[in-house]
Amino acid sequence: MRLPKHIAIIPDGNRRWAVKHNLNKQDGYERGLDPGLEVLRKAKEYRIPEITYYGFTTDNCKRPKIQQEAFRKACVDAVKMIEKEGDVSLLVVGDASSPNFPKELLKYRERQRIGVPDIKVNFLVNYGWEWDLGGITSCCEEERLMGKVHSSDISRIDLVIRWGNMRRLSGMLPVQSVYADFYVVENFWPDYCEGDFDDALRWYDKQDVTLGG
Repeated sequence: MRLPKHIAIIPDGNRRWAVKHNLNKQDGYERGLDPGLEVLRKAKEYRIPEITYYGFTTDNCKRPKIQQEAFRKACVDAVKMIEKEGDVSLLVVGDASSPNFPKELLKYRERQRIGVPDIKVNFLVNYGWEWDLGGITSCCEEERLMGKVHSSDISRIDLVIRWGNMRRLSGMLPVQSVYADFYVVENFWPDYCEGDFDDALRWYDKQDVTLGG
């Protein structure tokens, strides 16, 4: 099977899942923690070199305060769980100059080697595409061409998997996703099952990947 070298995960549908189960919307974020760990283990099983999780965006911070607190806490908990899992090279990317960026994650702005890493794990926290591309803004053409995006340590994405039945990138890593194939899972993220990941990889294997050639 031809496998992607880098998979991006968009774990959507947490709030809709909570409403479906007669819970408060903010309760859905915590239910997405275990699926995140299960996906990491599946990626390791397939020997995927790199995986990126979309935590929350700068636009998400327009939501009610109680929801903001919930998804920030979920991101902190998720990073800690990944660290405890071990054998990863862990990086958190996002606008750390904002109070919306959890201070508990500041040290992960530099890639952390935990154990003997067999996979790169990137976590997007308080991420915004305009903030990211701000790294290439310059009045000098030469400097602009030599400039870099804030997410420059993240490689090109081969496959995006989005749960929740929506079909959009939501601003995720526009440079790295330029040639990514996009697979949609109808189920909400908290309803993740092992077959979701397997199905996505089987689907990817059938795609005609030419990178424009």
